[in-house]
Amino acid sequence: MTRVLMVTGGSRGIGHETSVGAARQGWDVCVNYVGNDERAGQTVAAIQAAGQRAIKVKADISREEDVLRLFETCDAELGVPYGLVNSAGIVAPYGRIDEVAFKDIPPLMDLNINGTLLCTREAIKRMSTRHGGTGGSIVNLSSVSSRLGGPGSTVPYAASKGAIDSFTWGVAQEVAGEGIRVNAVSPGLIDTEMQPDGRVESVGPTLPMGRAGQPGEVARAILWLLSDDASYVSGSNLNVSGAR
Repeated sequence: MTRVLMVTGGSRGIGHETSVGAARQGWDVCVNYVGNDERAGQTVAAIQAAGQRAIKVKADISREEDVLRLFETCDAELGVPYGLVNSAGIVAPYGRIDEVAFKDIPPLMDLNINGTLLCTREAIKRMSTRHGGTGGSIVNLSSVSSRLGGPGSTVPYAASKGAIDSFTWGVAQEVAGEGIRVNAVSPGLIDTEMQPDGRVESVGPTLPMGRAGQPGEVARAILWLLSDDASYVSGSNLNVSGAR
């Protein structure tokens, strides 16, 4: 039986590579996006070119009503998700914490933390054997920033990813006996459009491997955690950071 995967933020960067890579491994994919319909359509087309079914669903995962609609649409049009990748997130605001305006903090926390919590909650309601489901696998996108702290530029972002680390570990233990595995991936500097102009070029050569990572390198780690090859892996946080 073909399994259904939901990828939040699935139309760009790591989310796009995960969505298309999953299709090549036989998953049908629900691509969530919030703004760029054209990019989401391109991702869907790439999934279909790989021979799998796909839909795109516009939804702001920081809003509960949007999350409910996202899952209901997936249920109706593709089927109940067996996999969930919580990839959607933002980095801003930038700067020292004493320079950050408070109004810029809630959008970061709502998307990075609350969005992951809401989507995971809805996935568990469908996957858990406690609720009549058949199990599943959830992968959360964290960041090495949760360990490094992001001093001078992205401390709020690092704090949001620290919350994801704690959430992943706690939920993994909650549902381990209900057929669900929950893991995280912590990318380092990855060459995506989320990076400020010039950062990949300036910071990449200073890293242990001498370069930034590519979205596909992170996606392959996510796909392994989703797969049955990782059947006894839960509560783990896999660094994909080039030894950073």
